[in-house]
Amino acid sequence: MRRRHRGKNWGPPVPDLLIELFSEEIPARMQKRAGEDLQKLVTNGLVEAGLTYGSAAVFTTPRRLTLALGDMLAASPRQVEERKGPKADAPEKAIEGFLRGAGLTRDQLEERDTPKGKVFFAKIEKPGRPAAEIVAEVLEQTIRNFPWPKSMRWGTGSLKWVRPLHSILCIINDEAGAEVVPLTVDGITAGNTTRGHRFLAPGEIEVAGFEDYQTKLARASVVLDPAARADTIWNDATNMAFAAGLEVVEDAGLLAEVAGLVEYPVVLMGRIGEDFLGLPPEVLQTSMKEHQKFFSVRNPKSGQIERFVTVANRTTADDGATILAGNEKVLGARLSDAKFFWDNDLRTVTAEGGMATWVKALENVTFHNKLGTQAELIDRMATLSRELAPLVGADADEAEQAARVAKADLSSEMVYEFPELQGLMGSYYARKAGLSDAVADAAKDHYAPLGPSDDVPTAPVSIAVALAEKIDKLTGFWAIDEKPTGSKDPFALRRAALGVIRILVENDVSLAVLESGIWPAIQSHPFPFADVLRKIEDHEGLLATLRGGKLPIGPIEMDRDGELVQKISDLAIAEQEATRAKLFSILGNLHFKSSDLLSFIHDRLKVYLRDQGIRHDIIDACIAMDGSDDLTLLVKRARALSETLKTDDGENLIQGFKRANNILSQAEEADGVEYSFGADPKFAETEAEKDLFAALDKAEAKITPAMAAQDFSTAMAAMAELRGPIDAFFEAVQVNANNPTVRRNRLNLLSRIRTICSAVADLTKLDG
Repeated sequence: MRRRHRGKNWGPPVPDLLIELFSEEIPARMQKRAGEDLQKLVTNGLVEAGLTYGSAAVFTTPRRLTLALGDMLAASPRQVEERKGPKADAPEKAIEGFLRGAGLTRDQLEERDTPKGKVFFAKIEKPGRPAAEIVAEVLEQTIRNFPWPKSMRWGTGSLKWVRPLHSILCIINDEAGAEVVPLTVDGITAGNTTRGHRFLAPGEIEVAGFEDYQTKLARASVVLDPAARADTIWNDATNMAFAAGLEVVEDAGLLAEVAGLVEYPVVLMGRIGEDFLGLPPEVLQTSMKEHQKFFSVRNPKSGQIERFVTVANRTTADDGATILAGNEKVLGARLSDAKFFWDNDLRTVTAEGGMATWVKALENVTFHNKLGTQAELIDRMATLSRELAPLVGADADEAEQAARVAKADLSSEMVYEFPELQGLMGSYYARKAGLSDAVADAAKDHYAPLGPSDDVPTAPVSIAVALAEKIDKLTGFWAIDEKPTGSKDPFALRRAALGVIRILVENDVSLAVLESGIWPAIQSHPFPFADVLRKIEDHEGLLATLRGGKLPIGPIEMDRDGELVQKISDLAIAEQEATRAKLFSILGNLHFKSSDLLSFIHDRLKVYLRDQGIRHDIIDACIAMDGSDDLTLLVKRARALSETLKTDDGENLIQGFKRANNILSQAEEADGVEYSFGADPKFAETEAEKDLFAALDKAEAKITPAMAAQDFSTAMAAMAELRGPIDAFFEAVQVNANNPTVRRNRLNLLSRIRTICSAVADLTKLDG
């Protein structure tokens, strides 16, 4: 941070602050957050103490957290606080108590006239404090209360840190030079020294300021900036791969993690053994990333992973040959395991029974203790997929088959080792088992989308199975009252709802979610439907038997007058009625839950559309219309209305509609009648009325076929053309005319405006 001269009358020197907390290796996943926490805690503490600054920068390496502040005040400013005291004629004890609290004497008080009489006031001056004193206090508090996700103690001290803390560098430097901040934390005294790279330059380094610190660390083989380390790794890796006619598979998360593992990155490229090149690319990539933190290098022509990139933390005399040899040996052992799993899985899927063997095994795997096993989940998905298939353009048999094998790979050895490959491995195994590409793709796609930026399934069979999987999850957890609460959503139901929305909307699939998805799914869950219905059938059978004079309960001697038969019959009837009541209660409860679930999906839809710039009131206006469980049509309505409201004609049309609706609603309430038909142009007295009649006829002729074709944009455009005639009508016409026939005709004309303008959305829900 370069010193800036301040011209004449410079004033006090403006210092820079440099802090480094040097420790054993900090886990890469914690470094970014730790740097942010260091900056926030220190800067907030300084500002609260009156010590402001001009700029701040934070840097992290595996062994250090560094914070540099520029243009920090040399001392906190002097503060003057004015404090109101008691009245001048207050008891002496009250005045003395005020003086003690303010730390003043009687002659330092100022007496002022106020509306309530003479009152004492005190001015309390607080002198400024030097920067070093404030920094020492703030930094000690920061270190002792640092919010590490995990921390440890070491030696005999009480300090906790993520790894043993070795040293504290804390200096303030200005034109006069560098000053070490006097600070000791748990036996560690702050100084002006640090250390370089653990292996390449481990000696102690004395620094005088940030620029000196950065320069000397660079000479000591430490790249301070994590972004610079990441750039070095990526550039060197891509250049190496390009020279070999290959390309590095992008992985931003892995790049950030590896940049946090080294202080001096040295990129090396190694080979994968020939025996392993036949493994699916995703298996190679996942194994190398998870176990060795290697980047995958693929052949752009074949897509096959052929090499790997590793990043060492030092240079070596043999240019990394020994490091590479060791990495290739360890990688070979890891990939041998993966190949073993792959070969075993292939033997299973190509044997008799194929993937059905794995599905059978899922009968012993619990999906949820209230929702049954994974096998029962698969049965429900298969049933629902078959129902959804014709609605999304898929073959019903193929959709059901895809649903039955989509989760089979959960029983595979490969997915047991690498759970993140579930679905993807299922697609490989389905093809190896001789199933169709559509079925195999559904196994891979039915979990999608997992995030807001993920692609959605587009093939009809994949759409059917993906919808079935998500709708089953939503209805199941909704029915057992495991709904999201606040920020908690342990079963990812918000993600599932957004997935249903995106699959339907982005594929332009028109589907009544409540009728075709939610209600059929909720009935397929293990609720007491079947048991209750069976009991009703049993009761009816018993009654029929009793009426026939026979008892199905063994050889019991019956009274001649049939009292026993009557008693049993009465009991059966009473139990039957109670059972029917229970069934209706269950049905009513589940109907309520299904409606509540649709409201939840609508809430997710609001978030989805708000991210696209559509106002919440526009969405509410469209949800209020019939058929709002068809999410694709709902979105089309919302988009058409949103675009119309962005125009002057559209916005003014809404104002005209609201004026018409208000007048009409007030008249209907006052008269106790509904003005909903009978507007006749022969009763029109003004040109403005006649023009409005003609404009409404013209608009209706466009809107009716447009609505039938679900062309909401055309319908809204036709409505927007009504803006002029409606404005002219209200300027020229008094609706509440003295002639009752004319008044009634004009109110019915307003009813036509309300009806036509409400074709796309309930405009009364719009704000403003």
